[in-house]
Amino acid sequence: MEQFKSLTAKVLPLPIKDIDTDMIIPAQFLTSVSREGYGENLFRRLRDQDPQFPLNMPKYKDASIMLTDSNFGCGSSREHAVWAILDAGFKVVISKSFADIFYSNSAKNGLVLVTLPEEIVDDLLLEAKNKELLLSVDLENQQVQNEKQIYPFTYDAFRRHCILNGLDDIDYILSAKSEIADFRTKQSSKQTVSTLVINH
Repeated sequence: MEQFKSLTAKVLPLPIKDIDTDMIIPAQFLTSVSREGYGENLFRRLRDQDPQFPLNMPKYKDASIMLTDSNFGCGSSREHAVWAILDAGFKVVISKSFADIFYSNSAKNGLVLVTLPEEIVDDLLLEAKNKELLLSVDLENQQVQNEKQIYPFTYDAFRRHCILNGLDDIDYILSAKSEIADFRTKQSSKQTVSTLVINH
């Protein structure tokens, strides 16, 4: 998993509520167990139906921050939705709220999800629609910043540590290998002492 500490990038606005995982990556494109290649079909159905869908518009090209309305990532638990967003070049999604399973899948894959108050998201969506909007997202200090203001956000401490250090769940366990070995040695010593006591 890639490390993420901070990012300043262009924003792609998606002022849509209840974007589900089938909208993010339609089921017919779930053809691989690899994490690569899903980005080209991100929001494919919506992009094909609407020429003015933001991902079709040149002014949002190279955006790395997605800005959405509430309940983003609802629906089925497919992890492919997270893979598609990352593969398309997005590092951060900012929303009013996220579906729980999507939030968990994102954290485990290094996609940073930021929850901000409704009125702030509404203001930023309007701004991003009317002009090019750049935002800075700082996970280390847990804040989003534009040219006018700083917006603090909260983040799960364990997942924050993992993303800052580029650790997936397995990497995190391996990073504690020496502590695990010490624990096993101590446990083994305790068992040996207990056996000696019992035998006497």
